[in-house]
Formats: sequence, C-alpha cells, structure tokens
Amino acid sequence: MSPSVKIPTCAWTRPIGLGWEKPYTVRYASNLDDGAWHGMPLGGFGAGCIGRSHGGDFNLWHIDGGEHVFQPMPACQFSVFEQSEDQTQAYALSTATPEDGTLGAWTWYPASLADETTGTYHALYPRSWFVYENVLKATLTCEQFSPIIADNYQETSYPVAVFEWTAHNPTDAPLTLSLMMTWQNMVGWFTNALKSPDVKVRDDGSPEYAYQPRIGHSTGNFNQLTGNEQQLAIVLRQPELDRPAEGDGQWAIATRLNPHLYDVFYHTRWNSAGNGAELWTTFSNDGSLLDVDDETPAGDGEQIGAAIAVRFTLKPGQTLTLPFVLSWDFPVTEFAQGVEYFRRYTDFFGRNGQNAWSIARTALKHHRTWQEKIVAWQQPICDRADLPDWFKMALFNELYDLTQGGTLWSAADERDPIGQFAVLECIDYRWYESLDVRLYGSFGLLMLWSALEKAVIRAFARAIPHHDPRDRTIGYYLTIGAESPQAIRKAKGATPHDLGAPNEHVWEKTNYTSYQDCNLWKDLGADFVLQVYRDYLLTGATDVEFLAECWDAVVETLHYLKQFDLDGDGIPENSGAPDQTFDDWRLEGVSAYCGGLWIAALESAIAISTILSKCDRGSAPSTTQSAATFTTWLAQSRAVYTTKLWNGHYHHLDSDSGSNIVMADQLCGQFYAQILGLPNVVEPSHTQITLHTIYDTCFLKFNTYIQTQPLQTQPLVQSSRFQTPSTPHTSQPAPPTPIGAANGVRPDGSPENPNATHPLEVWIGINYGLAAFFLHSGMTAEAWTLIESVVHQIYENGLQFRTPEAITATGTFRAGHYLRAMAIWAVYGVLTNFETSNSETSNSETSTV
Repeated sequence: MSPSVKIPTCAWTRPIGLGWEKPYTVRYASNLDDGAWHGMPLGGFGAGCIGRSHGGDFNLWHIDGGEHVFQPMPACQFSVFEQSEDQTQAYALSTATPEDGTLGAWTWYPASLADETTGTYHALYPRSWFVYENVLKATLTCEQFSPIIADNYQETSYPVAVFEWTAHNPTDAPLTLSLMMTWQNMVGWFTNALKSPDVKVRDDGSPEYAYQPRIGHSTGNFNQLTGNEQQLAIVLRQPELDRPAEGDGQWAIATRLNPHLYDVFYHTRWNSAGNGAELWTTFSNDGSLLDVDDETPAGDGEQIGAAIAVRFTLKPGQTLTLPFVLSWDFPVTEFAQGVEYFRRYTDFFGRNGQNAWSIARTALKHHRTWQEKIVAWQQPICDRADLPDWFKMALFNELYDLTQGGTLWSAADERDPIGQFAVLECIDYRWYESLDVRLYGSFGLLMLWSALEKAVIRAFARAIPHHDPRDRTIGYYLTIGAESPQAIRKAKGATPHDLGAPNEHVWEKTNYTSYQDCNLWKDLGADFVLQVYRDYLLTGATDVEFLAECWDAVVETLHYLKQFDLDGDGIPENSGAPDQTFDDWRLEGVSAYCGGLWIAALESAIAISTILSKCDRGSAPSTTQSAATFTTWLAQSRAVYTTKLWNGHYHHLDSDSGSNIVMADQLCGQFYAQILGLPNVVEPSHTQITLHTIYDTCFLKFNTYIQTQPLQTQPLVQSSRFQTPSTPHTSQPAPPTPIGAANGVRPDGSPENPNATHPLEVWIGINYGLAAFFLHSGMTAEAWTLIESVVHQIYENGLQFRTPEAITATGTFRAGHYLRAMAIWAVYGVLTNFETSNSETSNSETSTV
C-alpha cells in the first residue's frame, strides 16, 4: 500500500475479486441469496445506501427505504490509466465484467487467484480500502467511507460516500496516472412502480409484497456540470418538480480542482448502455476525457452517464492523495401510497431534492475531519492489546446493518426532536425493529447512538395502548397443513412484535408479521420492559423523563401478559404453540426462556417505579400500587420457576412438554438481571452449573456429533416455518471447525428431532449473547472459543455484510442481513461494563455549506 495510508490491522481482508470455493448457500428457496459478493455499505443512516463488493463493482442499492435491489451497475465505476516510459495500461477497477456485453470497449481489472493476488480489499466499518498491487507499476489505494460517527446525529445521516485515492510511485522513473469516476443517471429508478402491491402469504407462512423498481426509466433525465474555483461536480438530475416524490432527486459526482498538481477532465453525457468507447478511447490513450458539456435529456429507452477524470504525474518516490465524492439527494421515503416521510438529512440540506451538489461540496470540505472523528471513536478499541483482531473486526463490521438494514431515520419534529429510527429484522422478514430480536441486536445502537435507541423504544411505548381489530390469517398453520384461526392484528395492551413494514405505515401500523399471532407471545412484554430499564440504566441513569414516558406502557403490557397465567402461579404459561422468539419451537407451560424474562422484567418494573416515586413522576395507576402488584407476582414466580424447571444440571425447556432438550438461551432473563444489577432470577450456583452444561452440550457435544454423525435431515413436511430445502441437507460435509452452539439438543449433543428447525440451527446473535453471558459469569475461555467459532463461519464463508440469523451443520444459512447479529456489542459491553457516551445531542462541529 502507499506509505501514507494506514489501514488498521484488524480490518477484514480478502484478495480483490477472489471468490469462494464453497460459500454458505441459502437453506430454503424462499429465502434471499444474492451470493457471496458483498462488501461494506456506503451511506448515512436512513439516507439510503449502496454496496461495493470486494471485486470492485457497485452492486447493492438500498436507495428506497426498506427495499432491496442487488445487481451490478457497470457504468457506476472507477477506472485507472497508467503511463510509464515503456507502456500504457487502463482498467475499469472491477473484476466483474458485464455479462451482457455492456461497456465492451473497456478493459476490466484482473481478479486475484488463490496463489496470485492483484490486490487486497480491507473493511472495518464504516471505512474500507482497496489496495491494488502487482498489475500497475504505481501503488494505488482507495479508502472509502461515509461519516458514520458515534454519538453524532447530523453527519451520520448524510447521503454521501467519500473515495480518497492515494497514489505512490515506487519506481525510479516518472509515472502518469489518471483516475476516472463514472456514474449512471439513475434518478427515478428506486421507488416501487406498484404503488399498492397486494400482500400475500408465501409458502413459509410470512407475508410478502411485490417490489418492482423503475430501473432503466430515465426519459428526461440529464446531467449538468457545476462547480466553483476549488471544486468540480456533475449533477445527475431530472426536470425540477414542485415537490419531489419517492425516487425523485439527484446524484452528484465531484472532486477538487488543483491545477498545480493535476488536470481535471469531464464528460457530462455518454451512453452508459453502449460499449463505452466514447470515454475509453481517449481515457485509455492518455488518461483524458473530451470535456463534453451536454445537458440534452435522455430520450425514450436511452441511458446516460457522467464522468470525471483526474490526471497527474508522479516523480519517483512521490505520493499524491485526492478525493472523489458521490452524493445523492432523494429526500422522500414513501410507505403505503401517500404515506410519506422526509429523511433525517433533510433537516440540514432542505427538502426539495435539489441538494446533491451542496452535500458533495460539504463532503469535499469536511471529509478529513470526518475521517479523524471516525478514527477517534474506533482507535481505543483497535489499540486494545487484550482483544484479538478478529473480534475487533467483527465488532465494527456487524454495525453495517445500521446503514444497510433498510434503515429509516425521519426528519425531526416537535414530538421527535431527532426524528424516528428503525432497522428491518432482515430482508426476508421485512418488518422493522422486531422487539424479540432487538433484545439482543440493539446493544450497538444503545452504546453508540443512544438517542436513536431510545427513539425506537418510545415508538413501542406509544404503540402498546393501540388496538387494531382487523382480522388476518396466521401463516404458521398453513405451513403445517392446518386450518388457520383468524386473529386480530394488534390487541390493546399487547407489546407489538414490530413497528410495521415499508409498504404500510411504519411506527403507526405495528405487528406486521402474521406468521404467528404475536398478541399471544409470552416474551414481548418482558422484552419491552427490560429494554426500557436497560436503556435508562446504561446511558447514565439520569434520563428520568424517558422512564416517565414509558411507564404507563410498562404497567399496561405487564398486566396484559399476566392474563396468560391461567393457573395463577405467577408466571404466564406458554400455550404449546410457538409463542416467543423461537417461533417454530413449541413450548408448553412454564418455560425457562419466557419465565426468566418475566421475572427479570418484574424486577425492572419495580426498579423503575422506585425511581419515578423518588422523583415524584409516573401516572395512574400509581407507581406505588403497581410496584406492590408486581412484587406479589414476583414472589409467586420465583418459587415456581425453580421448583418446576431446575433438575440439578440445567433448567428444563418447559414444565409440560416432557422435552429433555438443553436450551442454549434458557437463562436470558438471568443474563439481563446480571447486567442490570437486578436480583438474580436463579441462584448463582445454578447459573454456573447451567452455563457449563450449555457449553458442554450445545457447543462441544453438538459439534462433535455433527462431525462424526452428520445430520441426515429429511425434507420438512410438518411443523416447519420454511418450505422444503432447495438442496438436500447432505449436499455439503459438516464444517471441519466448530460452527457455534445449537439452540437446543439432548444432553449428549444429539437432536431430539432430526427434522427440527430452530433447535438445530446455530443463531449468530444468540451465540454472541450467550458469549456475553459467559464472560459476565467468569467463563472467559469458553466465551472466546464460542465467539471465534461464529466469527470464523461468517467471515470465512462468504457471509460478510449479510450476516444471517442462522447457519446449519450442512453449510447453509437462513435470513441474511439480520438484526440480531449486532449482539456482538453485548460482548464488548460486558468487557467495558457498558461504558457509553451519555451525551444524546450531536457533537458535530461542521456545518452545511
């Protein structure tokens, strides 16, 4: 790499363009599998984002909030020209040659081979690097990033990507280089052409709707040269509108001007669907462009692109650094037709969709400051000698989902002074902030952007009193061939499962998922209460106003949940249907998982009532009365929990099913009690014995079992959330290294039911949460062994930047781009005693230009 470029040693690395011999493949045909070519996303929270793979192609487009488009756009590209004394060469810096012959005049960068590299890709979110080697005589490095900065609520929202190029001449003769950025005018492409898509229940029981982006519809779009004495840009735009709709706006590409160091060329209109010769002829000859300034709009069926090139000569030993910027301004997110929100960044740049150049100009002015701030919040972790590099790598890279997870961040208003925020459960299960999942996956948001975390919890608190009586079919029963009961969408007092979906009205119409009747779930109410108290306690224990805002919802949802205590023993019973986060796993009676969460939630509610009483806050029913009620329930629950479930080695899965499974996450409630300083759910000695049993059974014995007796799972016919696998489960051998802890197996590590789904899966987020529990309980060696096994599976098998919910012993995965995996931040929280930056206002020093 160039001498001036410092890449953290803990960054994830992959040879440029090198594929995988056997990457993980999707487990079920109805699940999304775009393949292993994923790289770190670029873009601000809720601004839409793009992804560039380690092959160099821009291939992921989450410009429309909550929607997923994955396909390379060949005209969106960087290219390099190099001239030395004896040769010239030019390459488009992607190893993905267009399969349809588009841009056939271009020469594409050679991919690395197993024994011969053409460079290396590095990623440590929110920064990534391409280091090009062994092809050019120059050493060329590109650092790409967006201003994702901890505890920052302004720049973190910006729709912008910075590409800082560093070129170094290691030879003893001059080298002339030119860097070219090309971009396609895609204004208007990223919105659903089906404005009122029908919602259907697909074969795995989940609701889905059709998404049809307007890709290729460019008629009337045009490109406009602009700039000033220091900067040059091309704005890719459409005719001005009185008010932009979703998909309306601008792109911009830009760079600095410095005639003492380099020459800048441009071409505002070229055929991006042709062979590309109109650019490549001059660029590959001498690194120049024709300086074409043409604002002619695109005709019917026509595609147009723009290009900027920067040419310079390096003396022997000389290094030059220069920036390119990509910005976009699509200010409107539309849910159902007519339900529109402005994005957070519009609070700083306006809402007319005409501000791409202003955003790019701001980036050219402030990108070095942004870099410094990113380094400042990452460096203390990167410098820790007691943490392995692979852990630091995964810790930062799992935050990718805050950009790429269909993220929404609305503009501010009087009720929500920093806007509202939401991240999808995943792209397969396309609904926002699933509460059972974020019980694990929200630690990163809590520790780094705590004001956004509290905004999510406030949205749940507002939703709990609402009632939505619309009937709907429950998908689970369709998958098992049974008649589905009709269930109302949202019962008053029930904690909703999620905050809604992109095709309706997020934050207002909740409980979108219909796979199960979530009004009957036994963990959601407890999950809500625990997250309320956690978010107060772990952000400085000073925000009493937050507790007061949530208190009525805490009381209402606990009373709602208590109605499922049918035998009056203090603990709500599971019904025998999958009625908790393991929603394909039947629990009956008092369960270890839900019962423990219930006890910890009651302790949290009592703690909240004490705080509010001391501050003379809270509302009817009075905090004192509620605390007394909760204390009574708690006394009953504690005795029942241990009596019914403890067997001397672990806690039974539940009291009534007769299952002898050891459940990996059986004491999640105890983990929360420990990190929140609450009274223990179970005796400390029972916790230690249980955790050792879990490690021995669900991790050691399970992995021994799958390596000696690979699972011969048959096609799933009954009791399955998922359709028949697209390939047999025996298509790949068991992994040679441990894959993590299974959710639940018999004491000898074998499956209770070899055709089970959830028990035999390794859930990434559950494993991280379990490892955090191990660490907090003094099982340090076991924790690190477990974490390393999971990180290895993700980052060595093509699952990077699409971390799934689950992997299996046969090399398959389910539900990529999953929220729960950010539970790795719970591990770091335990290591640091959950140190967070408690300021919840922006520390931004830059300003809008």
